[in-house]
Amino acid sequence: MQGVQRVTTATLGGAPIGGRIQSYADRLRNSSSWVTETSMRSRLLRVSLVVIGFLASCFVFAAQIEGKVVAVQDGDTITVLDASKKQHRIRFAGIDAPERGQPFGNAAKERLSELVFRQAVIADCYKKDRYRREICRVFRNGADIALEMIRAGYAWHFKRYADEQTPEERARYELAENEARLRKRGLWRDTDPLPPWEWRRGRR
Repeated sequence: MQGVQRVTTATLGGAPIGGRIQSYADRLRNSSSWVTETSMRSRLLRVSLVVIGFLASCFVFAAQIEGKVVAVQDGDTITVLDASKKQHRIRFAGIDAPERGQPFGNAAKERLSELVFRQAVIADCYKKDRYRREICRVFRNGADIALEMIRAGYAWHFKRYADEQTPEERARYELAENEARLRKRGLWRDTDPLPPWEWRRGRR
């Protein structure tokens, strides 16, 4: 007589235990996937907030400021008092002058003071930097003051931000720097002047 093999399926609450285990495992996998996805979304949100905060500190805008220069901080930064008695801290666009404490830093500040201190200027501003300074092209009687600083040999053409200039403006600044170098004006009397961006990096 051929034996009959009986297969017994264990049950729990009327349902096969194997099915219950499989269902629980599926729920765990789904839960793990959801937690991972939520964690990733949280990280992305934090990164996005950091980026937004940075952009907000360097936001782009357009404004024209007219007023009198009441302070000269260094060779590329001034304070302008407008008609409403509001002060604007302005960083010149397109140039980088020697810092205070750096060779030619005081000379650059003095030259800029000769050009604009207590004078009426017009500043065409287009953004703010991380220090909340307005980045502007500054003019006095139609003359581009940043260009005059380069011509005098007391500022570098800040090529890092050359893409913010028009091709014509960029060409004028490059030509002025080359001429100042050739004629050894201002800081170019030094055989190997240290650019301010490198000087700042060395002090960090």
